[in-house]
Amino acid sequence: MYKTPSRLLAIAAASLALTFGATAANAQTPPAGGAPMMHHGHDMHGDFMMGFKKLHDKLNLNAAQEKQWQAALDIMKQNHQAMRKNHEQLKQQFDSMKNQPILDLNAMHTTHQQVEQQDAQLREQTAQAWLAFYNGLNDQQKTTVSSALKERFAKMEQRHEKMRERWEQHHKGAASAPAAQ
Repeated sequence: MYKTPSRLLAIAAASLALTFGATAANAQTPPAGGAPMMHHGHDMHGDFMMGFKKLHDKLNLNAAQEKQWQAALDIMKQNHQAMRKNHEQLKQQFDSMKNQPILDLNAMHTTHQQVEQQDAQLREQTAQAWLAFYNGLNDQQKTTVSSALKERFAKMEQRHEKMRERWEQHHKGAASAPAAQ
C-alpha cells in the first residue's frame, strides 16, 4: 500500500495527538473502579503516568509552552468526559429498548451515527489542541517527542506481532485438531 506524504503527515499528527492524549488521560484519570489496570503483571496506569511525567519533564517547557500543554490537557479531559457521556447515551438507549420484543434498529443506528460524528469532532478538537502544543516546541523538544513516539510505535508493533502470532497458532491448532465425532 502506498502512502502519500500528506497521509503520512496526517497519521503522524493523529498518532502524536493520540499518544499525548492517551498518555495524559491515563496520567490524570485513574481507571474505572479506582484500581490500576494490569497487563501481564504491569500496572499500566502507573507505567503511563511515569512515561507521561518523564516526557513532560524532559521537554523543559517554558511558561508559554506549559500554558499550551495545560490547555491541551484540559480540552482532552473535557472531550474525554463528553465522549463518555455520548457512549452512556447509547447504552441507556439500548437498556430502554432491550426488553422490547422488536428492537428499533433505525433509531439505534441514528443515535450511533450522531455519537460517532460528535466523537469525531471531539477527537479532532483534542488532536488540534495537542498539535498546537507540539507546533510551539523547539526542534530539540520535537526531537524528544519524536523519539518517544517512535519508541511507542515500536512497542505497539511488537504487541500487534505477538497478537498475530497467537492468532495464527490458535487457528492452526483448531484446523489440525481432529473433528469430534
